[in-house]
Amino acid sequence: MASFTDIIRTKRDARALSPGAIEAFVSGLADGSLPTEQAAALAMAIYLNGMDPIESAALTAAMANSGTRIDWGGEALGRPILDKHSTGGVGDKVSLMLAPILAACGGAVPMISGRGLGHTGGTLDKLSAIPGYDPFPGLDRFRAVVREVGCAIIGQTGDLAPADRRLYAIRDITGTIESTPLITASILSKKLAAGVGALVMDIKIGSGAFMPDVAAAEALGRAMAATGDALGLPIRCLVTDMNETLGSTAGNAIEVRETIDYLTGAAREPRLHACVIALAAEMLLVGGLADSRAGGAALAEAALASGAAADRFARMVAALGGPADLIERPDAYLATAPVVVAAPPARAGILRAVDGKAVGEALIDLGGGRRRIEDAIDPAVGFVRVAPIGTSVGPDRPLAMIHARTETAAREAAAALAAACAVGDTPPPERPVVHSRF
Repeated sequence: MASFTDIIRTKRDARALSPGAIEAFVSGLADGSLPTEQAAALAMAIYLNGMDPIESAALTAAMANSGTRIDWGGEALGRPILDKHSTGGVGDKVSLMLAPILAACGGAVPMISGRGLGHTGGTLDKLSAIPGYDPFPGLDRFRAVVREVGCAIIGQTGDLAPADRRLYAIRDITGTIESTPLITASILSKKLAAGVGALVMDIKIGSGAFMPDVAAAEALGRAMAATGDALGLPIRCLVTDMNETLGSTAGNAIEVRETIDYLTGAAREPRLHACVIALAAEMLLVGGLADSRAGGAALAEAALASGAAADRFARMVAALGGPADLIERPDAYLATAPVVVAAPPARAGILRAVDGKAVGEALIDLGGGRRRIEDAIDPAVGFVRVAPIGTSVGPDRPLAMIHARTETAAREAAAALAAACAVGDTPPPERPVVHSRF
């Protein structure tokens, strides 16, 4: 085996890494024997020179194999093992709705989710706003909940893809996050380790996403699909809109409440609903539970209408330590902020555009997100009744209602929202929720 310095030189010079070199890289990450500066150097070389599909598949497989891999074959689930991954955005609570819908339709969803960092929210932070919910239950309990309920959403445990955790920390401080092969390996290694049989990618584009446009999103999706093909993991991709808050809320306990309202039918924001149903239909199709997207959409709608999806959510929460009556009494459990004020627009008119990233930054400033992984999050703060693009705003229709700890924080958030929103006299062009699927 060549020295690790030679491995770095190979990729520095834009040559392909051998399977042995990739295995040495991942093994050194997992056991801590590889010095951080050498791991960072190779990450930068990969960022600059990329990887071909064979290298990307080898890196993904090695990272998945760096820890425990769950094999659901002995569980006698009798269900396809399905999962979805989103590239993130503001107000993206889709996973909380999608997992129980899929479980109610006959799928098994062992979902490994993450905490939020930067302007995008994290699914795990939303679930952690539920008192008692254990996002790190251990693999035995994780298996049991998936077997009994049909879905479980947890965080990455120390057993699953440990090489990914170290490499992600290195990428975060070296400017190499936006590398397609490293993104691919990070996402897919955790899915493979969790034993997923098919995956749907929700790749966000727009002002609140890290992908700038459809072309860039499709390039990432096709690279991931190619890697999935090489590893025997079917992957389908949807490119969806993130030019504004997804749904009518942003904030952790607040988004759990919107999830409950969505699942029970109390309220369903149209663009959020369209995104959820499109993803559910694709997952049911790829999992063999529907014979068409239209059929999958109908199954998902039926699971909502019957209350079966809400029941699966309630059972998942209870099985992972949360209150058994959260659906019936959310106000008894979910944190609320002491200050609620309206965020008026700079002028009356029609909301034409929103800087989604700026909205996410305003949420962080309220305490509802984190800039560093060790930052604490206030689950109670955030935005409610967020005005969608295309609606009239003014004195009687604010941009949102701010939930904050102090009057000062609320005023600052209201000013930030007003600065993030463009108001005019004419409606903006219509935007699709789903830009493409492949």
